[in-house]
Amino acid sequence: MRTTRLHAPVHAALTAAVLMTTLTASTAPAAAESPLHYVALGDSYSSGTGIGDYSDQGCRRSDRAFPQLLAAEIGAELDFAACSGARAADVESGQAGRLGADTDLVTITLGGNDIDWARAIRACVTPFTGCIDDIEEAERRAENELPGKLAAAYGAVAERAPDASVYVLGYPRLFNAEDECDAFGQISIGEQKRMNRTADVLAGITEEAARAQGFTYVDVRSAFDGHAVCDPAPWINGLRHPIGDSYHPNARGHSEGYLPEIAALI
Repeated sequence: MRTTRLHAPVHAALTAAVLMTTLTASTAPAAAESPLHYVALGDSYSSGTGIGDYSDQGCRRSDRAFPQLLAAEIGAELDFAACSGARAADVESGQAGRLGADTDLVTITLGGNDIDWARAIRACVTPFTGCIDDIEEAERRAENELPGKLAAAYGAVAERAPDASVYVLGYPRLFNAEDECDAFGQISIGEQKRMNRTADVLAGITEEAARAQGFTYVDVRSAFDGHAVCDPAPWINGLRHPIGDSYHPNARGHSEGYLPEIAALI
């Protein structure tokens, strides 16, 4: 192979140019990265209902809810769409409209309102009434109706945010099922166990629907062990005023329960 030798002046000029380019590249400031575009979807367990001091009374959103804490921790730009009372249809036809091709991260809690879980809880804390029938009805809805509703909502999320990482967070078990407590002891140990069993059924259905869509399921049940209603250090409210804050995670439930579980994955 023929080797071409450069004349000294040309070689010197090229060498100087390369050195200048290298120095410029090494000393130029790096382009600032855009923050992650994070959208928090779902119901009261994402909005922060149960914490109090709401920035949005209609949706009962709290600045101490785990989406706000997560956004601050990872330096993300948060679009806080989660709303107390939201059902799968609300996400599919409403909240999902906040998503786009530029969405990087999505978290969502969903399903409790679709099975009317709050009605079963109210029945259990109402004196002199049984609640097993209400719990069984919620479980029936979870098994027979919820899978299709979750599939539709998750499908809308995937369609509108095709490049996002989506994390579906579950619900904790509410009770320790060891002591009769709360509402003047009206919730028996048997009722607590039955409610926890339905919570496990709901977790299984939610996980299956999330995985079917290619989303990541985040199971928080073990994180809340030892911190249920009436445990010495509860991360879930018992019966309280206002009534809408009852049986939702408190501030520690978000900061020490939900946040570490999702942050560890991200």
